[in-house]
Amino acid sequence: MSITATQTASNDAREAYYARVDASRGRSAEPAWLTSRRAAAARQLLAEGFPTSRDEEFRFTNVGPVTARAYPAADVPPARASLDALLAESTVPGLDAHEIVFVNGRFAPELSSIAGIPAGVRLTSLASSIGADPALVESLWDLTIKFPMKGFTALNTALAGDGAILVVDPETVVERPIHLLFLSSAPVPFGAGVRNLIRVGRHAQVRIVESYTGEAGQEYFTNAITELSGGDGSRIEYCRVQRESTSAHHISGTHIHLGRAAVFASESLSLGGAIVRNDIGAVLDAEGISCTLNGLYLVDGDRLVDNHTTIDHAKPHCESHELYKGILDDRGRGVFNGKIFVREDAQKTDAKQTNQILLLSDDATIDTKPQLEIFADDVKCTHGATIGQLDETQMFYLKSRGIGEEHARSILLHAFAADIVERIEVDALRTHLERMLLERLPID
Repeated sequence: MSITATQTASNDAREAYYARVDASRGRSAEPAWLTSRRAAAARQLLAEGFPTSRDEEFRFTNVGPVTARAYPAADVPPARASLDALLAESTVPGLDAHEIVFVNGRFAPELSSIAGIPAGVRLTSLASSIGADPALVESLWDLTIKFPMKGFTALNTALAGDGAILVVDPETVVERPIHLLFLSSAPVPFGAGVRNLIRVGRHAQVRIVESYTGEAGQEYFTNAITELSGGDGSRIEYCRVQRESTSAHHISGTHIHLGRAAVFASESLSLGGAIVRNDIGAVLDAEGISCTLNGLYLVDGDRLVDNHTTIDHAKPHCESHELYKGILDDRGRGVFNGKIFVREDAQKTDAKQTNQILLLSDDATIDTKPQLEIFADDVKCTHGATIGQLDETQMFYLKSRGIGEEHARSILLHAFAADIVERIEVDALRTHLERMLLERLPID
């Protein structure tokens, strides 16, 4: 398809999305503030359109296949056999968690286990909360104002129908992890707009797992935004696992806003999807914050995974650590763009960013761009990227001990990837992902 034809298809898609929002006005029970925001987002999408490779932020990522059509909502429920198989595949053995489940972007109470949620924690769906407590939804949704709304974010604001709401009261320690599980399965291609709103109060502690799984071979489009606010002194571990169908598209935005002395650690794993774009932005808006962003992406076939991260050091005496690793094979493509901003008043900043990539095929490609923009003078900041193949010295060492070449290769690949997985604090999830790595990167 030519560039002109692709742009025409994209224009048709945004017009169809706009018409869907326009048609729903007056027939929805949503509060006026949300109807107004949806309409404004739809107008912005219609005026500005979706990003193209001419936009600097999408220079290496062609989202034409994502925007070439307006994906309809999934009106037909999945077959029970398909859903059961997907549930079995998504189960994390031994994970004792409070779990809220969504199927094709809609809350599935019969599959969820949130009845025993402890005092001081609210876990429910966005769709139900819009009617039951619109003021709460509005207060959580306001975090978007701190981040730019355009393209896929505008589409999500205009059409997101459901998602998880998690509120942890101040001083509350949540012993069991919170699992947000999103399953995708339908007989025809569809799109799901997901909006997750999370607020963790002052000195509260919680571990959150957000996972996306889709039926193999299924074509669909997941457009997900998670807005997460951490109060002063809060401690949050946030693990995001994306295992979509290799025929699916996944566009996500994670917006993080942290208060004084908050400790935030994130692990993002991209293991599926045809075209995957992950935007993660964190604003360190008070002193004493510690923010860690780690990620792992495995890319093979003709798949593309694009990770864009931004850490905004807005106040002094904060630290950030970032390590993203990628393994690319076949004709797989990877993109990494990591930005660290240090504002003028953010003295005593300590920031480190690293991107490491293994290319296993001559046809695999990576575009990596670590960035530092520093406007303060008393800081300690480093960034870098390494791209290469398996270390020949390490291979020689293993082979000299009688280990075969393929086995040695698998050992090194697994060790490279496990460096990220081993940082996950949820024991059952860490063990499960290690087993998945053994299946993807087998060791005899």
